[in-house]
Amino acid sequence: MTASPVLSSHLDPALDALVDRVADRQRRDFGHMASDLKADGTLITACDRWSDATLVEGLQWIYPEDGVLSEEGRQVVPDTPSFWVVDPLDGTTNFAAGIPYWAISLARFERGRPVLAVLDVPPLRQRIVAIRGEGAWRNGKRLEPPSLQARTAGCASLCSRSIGVLQKLPNLRFPGKIRLLGVASLNLVSVAMGQTVAALEATPKLWDLAAAWLVLDELACPLRWLDAEPQLLKIGSDQATQDYPVLAADSEDSLERFLPWAEALLD
Repeated sequence: MTASPVLSSHLDPALDALVDRVADRQRRDFGHMASDLKADGTLITACDRWSDATLVEGLQWIYPEDGVLSEEGRQVVPDTPSFWVVDPLDGTTNFAAGIPYWAISLARFERGRPVLAVLDVPPLRQRIVAIRGEGAWRNGKRLEPPSLQARTAGCASLCSRSIGVLQKLPNLRFPGKIRLLGVASLNLVSVAMGQTVAALEATPKLWDLAAAWLVLDELACPLRWLDAEPQLLKIGSDQATQDYPVLAADSEDSLERFLPWAEALLD
C-alpha cells in the first residue's frame, strides 16, 4: 500500500488509525504493566515492545518505500530517501509508575530533516501534528507561535540529567520556575505550546526529539544544539548511544537568557 504522508492539516487516514490503535492499547495497559531494566538503565515494559513492533509494522505497510528507525528496534539511519523515527512510548518511567503523562512520537525525515511529525499524548487524548512549511495543529486546531500567545508563568523545563546545572552556577539565579515533566519530547514541545519559556535536555536520543524538533521549527521557536547536530545524520550511523543535547526557547531573548545554563551542561 502507498499513500501520501499528509492530507492538508490532517494525517493520512491509515496513519491516523495506526496511532489510534497504539494509543488505545497504551491507555488499556496503563497501571497494569511491570517494567524491566534495559542495558542502559532505562525502563521498558511489554507495552513498549508491542507498541514499537506495531508502529514499525504499520509504517512499513503504509509507506513500503520508507525505512524505519525505532527506539526498541533497529536504531541505524536507513539508506532510503525518506525514513521514520519512532519512539513508541516516551516517558516509560511515568507510565510504569502510574503517572498519566507520556507520548507516542513519530517523525518522517527527508534529506536529514523532519517533514512530518506526530506527537500523541494518550492520557490527555491530544494529538499534535506538524508539517514542514505548513504549520502545526493540536486535535485539528492550528497552533500559533508562543510569541503570539499570552505570556506563561515563566516556567522552564529541565530533564533529570540537566538539573545538575543549577549547582554549576551557584552565583546566578535561574531565570525560571523549574518543571520536570519526565518526557523528553513533551519537555521540548512545551515551549512551542506556550507552556514553558525554555527547555533543556541533556541526553536526548534522535527518537526523543525528532517530532518535537519539527513542532518547534514550525512555531518559530529557536533551538541551540549544544554538541552533535541531528541534521548531520549519516546513512548507516548507529543512533543507540548518540546524544543530542539541546536548548529550546520561545524567543531569541529567552534563548540567550538560559544559554549560560545550557553551556554549563557541557562543562
